[in-house]
Amino acid sequence: MRYQFQSNPGEFSYKPTLFTDAIKVLISINFGIFVLQTLAGAENLFFPLFGLVPKLVWSELMIWQPFTYIFFHGGIWHVLINMFVLWMFGSELERLWGKHHFLKYYFVTGIGSGLVTMVLGFNSMTPIVGASGAVYGVLLAYGLTYPNRTVYLYGIIPIKSLWFVMGIGLLAFMSSFNNVSQISHLTHLSGMVIGYIMLKKPVRWNDLWFAIRKKTTEYRVQQEEKKVSRQQEIERDIDFILDKINREGFESLSQEEQDRLYKGSRSLSHNKKKD
Repeated sequence: MRYQFQSNPGEFSYKPTLFTDAIKVLISINFGIFVLQTLAGAENLFFPLFGLVPKLVWSELMIWQPFTYIFFHGGIWHVLINMFVLWMFGSELERLWGKHHFLKYYFVTGIGSGLVTMVLGFNSMTPIVGASGAVYGVLLAYGLTYPNRTVYLYGIIPIKSLWFVMGIGLLAFMSSFNNVSQISHLTHLSGMVIGYIMLKKPVRWNDLWFAIRKKTTEYRVQQEEKKVSRQQEIERDIDFILDKINREGFESLSQEEQDRLYKGSRSLSHNKKKD
């Protein structure tokens, strides 16, 4: 099974002091889950169940996945880099915003980027794991809040934080057109876009929840309509074959018509039992 890992480019050298409350909790949970996941050695079970698999969210109603996927990671470097960047850039934002506002921003960008990925890739069966959607949102917020701060790319190249954020945003945008990469660039870009909207315009939670419910209901109605249409098509085919039997006898049926009659009858019987 192929997985999409959300990783973060570059290394950064700006050094905030100590752990803030929210950062400490987030890092502890992510590392704790990673340790349990590693000890269990059951990624093939955990990722399809708790990662973000768009098709399963729609078809099997695994509605917890847009939340749980941000706590699972694909490897030690995956979780280390994500948590390192979260600590480095998120600590100062938490001091500025406060714990509750920072956590709200973190989860809205993380869950929101998962929902965008789920909608745009609704037919994908590839599990997506990692906190990078939220981490990219944190990077954007840092760049807009402290645009003139200097960070060091790879610990060597000095660059203003705003230009740095714009650069990785452009990289995520260009890379989102590449379907070969195992990195979910769409999720990264979505985290930044949602973060920008949150910073520029307050989120109306009722409207957001209504939109999600509306999309989910529309999808279920479409699936039900397809099922009814298929059932009606089978019924018409069976009626045609039965009319032929009444006119010419069962022996007049070809092998193909006999197979269609048998399979169609089984399908209708199975659907009636489920109803």
